[in-house]
Amino acid sequence: MQVYVSRKKGPLYLQIKKILKDRILHGEYPLELNIPSEPQLEAEFQVSKITVRNAITELVQEGYLEKRSGKGTKVIRNTSISKLSKGKRFTEVLVEERHKIQKQLLKVAVVRSEEGTEPHRLFGGDVLCIERLYRLDDAPYIHYTHYLSASLGDIVTSEISDMQLQSLYELLEEHGISLEKFRDEFAVAVAPLHVEKVLQLKEAAPLLKRSRYSYDASGKVIEYSEGYYNTGMQPYLVNYDA
Repeated sequence: MQVYVSRKKGPLYLQIKKILKDRILHGEYPLELNIPSEPQLEAEFQVSKITVRNAITELVQEGYLEKRSGKGTKVIRNTSISKLSKGKRFTEVLVEERHKIQKQLLKVAVVRSEEGTEPHRLFGGDVLCIERLYRLDDAPYIHYTHYLSASLGDIVTSEISDMQLQSLYELLEEHGISLEKFRDEFAVAVAPLHVEKVLQLKEAAPLLKRSRYSYDASGKVIEYSEGYYNTGMQPYLVNYDA
């Protein structure tokens, strides 16, 4: 996927930093190996040497990269600090085990929710719907649908290109919407037909379903999501630090 940077979206070096960090966290740039050289990154993003250097310097300061004289720039950390729990994010565990995670934005739209469904109960008739596909080593693995109030549509649709890179939660934080509490529910379920098609599964295949409720400081539900995991490919993993 070609990623473009633009001065309209803020400092170029911060945009490139975000892209490089995403590649590190999702295994495109593996731990203990070098990222592309500065000239290669300059050519990819069509920016100056100082812009690339500033992006790399920030990632060095944050502990993701290590610059070695004459030997390139090496990835030395591929996990981020998660406010969701003391444990590591699921995708980070997979990346640590040398898997590659790729994200694909499938849909961003305000849709009409069906009466009796959880999105309708939480947000009413019109809801903002975001669909994403996660690939594990190039194979379809997880399908996620996020639901939010339709009033947030302008925030998200104005930054659709960034949705390929950052998490939805980071995007909301940047717009002053802080999520303070999360609740996950797990069950075995059959996915909707369009999800089965995206995940390339047989009809009525049992999957791990993860439902997440995200709350602000006042206890209001800001986001509700449903994720379907093809655990036949890879079990759901959780690692906790002591």
